[in-house]
Amino acid sequence: MQIGEKIKRLRIEKQLTQEELANRCELSKGFISQLENDLTSPSIATLIDILDILGTNLTEFFSEDNKEKLVFTKDDMFEKENDELKYSLMWLVPNAQKNEMEPIMITLEPDGRYIEEEPHEGEEFGYVLSGIINLHLGDKTLKVRKGESFYFKPKANHYISNAGKTQAKVIWVSTPPSF
Repeated sequence: MQIGEKIKRLRIEKQLTQEELANRCELSKGFISQLENDLTSPSIATLIDILDILGTNLTEFFSEDNKEKLVFTKDDMFEKENDELKYSLMWLVPNAQKNEMEPIMITLEPDGRYIEEEPHEGEEFGYVLSGIINLHLGDKTLKVRKGESFYFKPKANHYISNAGKTQAKVIWVSTPPSF
């Protein structure tokens, strides 16, 4: 295993420069450069500090089976129903809360609605797979039909409701994760 190459990849994924990583670990930029080029080896304590800054640990770092899952089946997905508000929510990517965005599928029964969310940082995107929904943004209500999408920055309270007489399905992606 090329330790330096893997550290460099993790550093770039975290959008850190060598100097930023060095400063956070109280090391020199030159040491980080030598480490990434496999010209030197860190002590275990130094490696633990570097990996902590890069959001991992020794076990994960040295695990060869740490292949990121890219395809998810129905068996991977988790579903929750709310009979009172007449919706079901399916998480399309398990453990998406650790990622930068979280895709879900919401099924709204006639007169159903999803819970109202307060303003937050980030962005929201949705695509209506079937039916017609109302997108409620603060004091505005927008109708969104099958085959149409919506995109907004959640600067006001917001939720969706089923505007039709048939079931509606929506793919909704939130960044950062909020579902």
